[in-house]
Amino acid sequence: MDALLFVPVAVAISLTPGPNNFCGLNNGIRAGVGAALVATLGRVAAFAIFLAVSAVGLGAMLLASEAAFTAVKWVGACYLFWLGWRAWHSREFSGLAVVEGEGAVASGAPVKVRSLIAQEFLLGITNPKAIILFAAIFPQFIDPAQPAARQFFVLGSIYLASEFVATAVYATGGRQIRRFIRSSRGVVRLNKATGGFFMGAGGLLLATNR
Repeated sequence: MDALLFVPVAVAISLTPGPNNFCGLNNGIRAGVGAALVATLGRVAAFAIFLAVSAVGLGAMLLASEAAFTAVKWVGACYLFWLGWRAWHSREFSGLAVVEGEGAVASGAPVKVRSLIAQEFLLGITNPKAIILFAAIFPQFIDPAQPAARQFFVLGSIYLASEFVATAVYATGGRQIRRFIRSSRGVVRLNKATGGFFMGAGGLLLATNR
């Protein structure tokens, strides 16, 4: 096992656009980079569960089960559609309070970090692509001549750390986007864009094949 060789692979995979990274972007807009990084604990917890499942060989079994894979896919898609519908119809944006007539956006009601962590967890645990990652890609970096458990732990730790790197990148971008929100119309447009992305991600998830 060459852990150093896996580092750039892990970072590249974690930076791939998807529901969790968009959630990090969204959290960066609403609550800032710090809160987005804390919320990533939910995502990491979900992925840690998939890592444990893959380490004991259940990941391959789940991939082989049409019913199990489809169930996870539909639950994830429904959750994404629900998030999208809620954002699309919202005229507010947590953490932002628009000051009409002054062309500025002030701090609004504080965002509950616990809810952000829960959202990250639910997005992660209902994403079958994570199952594919840990059950199909990780074994390629495992040396059969060495203890598998230790290798899964090392590779898993590297990957989970890379998720915080991805969040930092996306959340920082979100914080910059926040600067361009100057009116209630801008907030509504942002909500519709957020809703559209989540619903689109739900549709793409339904099209996912094993």
